[in-house]
Amino acid sequence: MERIVTVVPEDGLHARPASKFVEMANSFDSDIQLGRADDGDLVPAASMLAVTGLGVAADEDVKLVAEGDDAEAALDALEDILSTPESEL
Repeated sequence: MERIVTVVPEDGLHARPASKFVEMANSFDSDIQLGRADDGDLVPAASMLAVTGLGVAADEDVKLVAEGDDAEAALDALEDILSTPESEL
């Protein structure tokens, strides 16, 4: 299952938003990956180094891919983080 999401936090996926994102990804049993929507390369969503290494900026589209029993719940929770302004995280 996959989903395209626009990153809202003004710093993109760096520092605090990335930390919240990785923490949430690690709370699910599903295998979750993340990448730029226009690129085929995906990285493990549970890795802070991999997530911040993507260098995703605000207003950029990312692809979330999750496989497992709680995949839909994982995508919902991660989309919520990505679509919430940093000041509200």
